[in-house]
Amino acid sequence: MWYILEGFDAPDGLSKRPALREAHLLRARQLLAEGRLLVIGPMPAIDSPDPGPAGFSGSLLIAEFDAIEAARDWLAQDPYTTGGVFERTEVRPFNKVLP
Repeated sequence: MWYILEGFDAPDGLSKRPALREAHLLRARQLLAEGRLLVIGPMPAIDSPDPGPAGFSGSLLIAEFDAIEAARDWLAQDPYTTGGVFERTEVRPFNKVLP
């Protein structure tokens, strides 16, 4: 089943992102290689593709997992979670309709 994995940035999350970005994306690329990644990306805190010092409100990933527990475990082990970029996370089921 597909799941929405959402991380909500900590107040100092922007300063921690650069050091953890490659490790974070490496895990996402693995999901992509397995055909399990639908979309991933950060959510700017302001209406701009480059929010500058305003940073991000968080990040969103939609991917396929065997069960919600597996999705929660994957997000709990993500470098943005373990490294303190996210102050909290949420996982919800998602029904993909299109494309």
